[in-house]
Amino acid sequence: MSTEHDAAAGAAADQVVAVAERARAASHGLALATRAEKDRALEAMAAALLSREPEVLAANDEDVARAEGGGTPPNIVDRLRLTPDRVAAMAQGLRDVAGLPDPVGEVVRGGTLANGLELRQVRVPFGVVGMIYEARPNVTVDAAGICLKSGNAVLLRGSSSARSSNAAIVAVLRDAVAGAGLDPDVVQLVPGDSHDSVKALMRARGHVDVLIPRGGAGLIRSVVEESTVPVIETGVGNCHVYVDRAADLDKALAIVLNAKTHRTSVCNAAESLLVHADIADAFVPRVVEALQDAGVTVHGDDRFRAEAGVVAATDEDYAQEYLSLDISAAVVPDLDAAVAHIRRWSSQHTEAIVTEDLAAARRFTAAVDSAAVLVNASTRFTDGGEFGFGAEIGISTQKLHARGPMGLPEMTSTKYVVTGDGHVR
Repeated sequence: MSTEHDAAAGAAADQVVAVAERARAASHGLALATRAEKDRALEAMAAALLSREPEVLAANDEDVARAEGGGTPPNIVDRLRLTPDRVAAMAQGLRDVAGLPDPVGEVVRGGTLANGLELRQVRVPFGVVGMIYEARPNVTVDAAGICLKSGNAVLLRGSSSARSSNAAIVAVLRDAVAGAGLDPDVVQLVPGDSHDSVKALMRARGHVDVLIPRGGAGLIRSVVEESTVPVIETGVGNCHVYVDRAADLDKALAIVLNAKTHRTSVCNAAESLLVHADIADAFVPRVVEALQDAGVTVHGDDRFRAEAGVVAATDEDYAQEYLSLDISAAVVPDLDAAVAHIRRWSSQHTEAIVTEDLAAARRFTAAVDSAAVLVNASTRFTDGGEFGFGAEIGISTQKLHARGPMGLPEMTSTKYVVTGDGHVR
């Protein structure tokens, strides 16, 4: 049995190296492509998704039926499901990326040194980017588009639950890229459905320049801990909304409802609600009733449990990324207590404060250490598209290289170009 597994693992490693070598060769040409050439390919990819929508949706129907037949929770099925509107949004995301400035070659800083040398730090592609992600087929399109525009070849390893969708989407994108005159190997699926192919991608140091996991906590932890390829860590979203004593309560109610219920299965949905004690009597009954009317189960502390239908919150609830119609809730004595609660339980993704007190807003934004901190706005705005970056590759919650929604600039490294005139040292 061990021998058979070793053989399978070896075969998976060989397959990953083969596609990575093709990606490396393709990345050399892509790094030299002009913005016009890359934008033409992106527009072709968008048009192809729309024209070949029926085959993409048919493949997705296979994945959805398999997931539902296997008892997959509805919120996960929602992440998997494509509709004509979602395909149109994916295509528009590609067009949005085409409309953005090309980061490659941008001068980050530069000048002339005292000795006359001209020094420039410029943005350059990583080269070959590996993506390991779960469920959501739109990530396939987002990753392909952002990587192409930033000059990177991409190796896509989606979950087996979306294998039919991803295969159909990548076939459409590769045909469009080739039709636009670029090497189709800038976009490839990693072959295989077993964990061996994932492990091989994580161990492909020297063949893959950077790896980006996107999914649940277990996936991200596994990639971070097991990979020998450098990892840009995206994070789960235990996002908080804090309603301050100086909040406009109508505004707060709208923000909490939007943050929790607009779309529950995404990482920027609110999972925790904190309310200042001074306005608890006025706000807690209103927000509980509104949340329950929207189908949300509130897991609350003693004050929240005074309201009908609220269940007791545990430490597990406060630490939870529900991705469902559930929210943890607590009343806090002051802003500092809210910050302390967030520091203990947050995944450092997104936190929001609702307040009309400028000093409170400033203190909150300075004290909370998360990738995004919002004032009087829903957590749902932490998104590359909403930030004007076009489609995003993911939302980084780490502190090295990139943090927050990762758009085109975050998918580049830099190099120094030094120009002299016979200078010697």
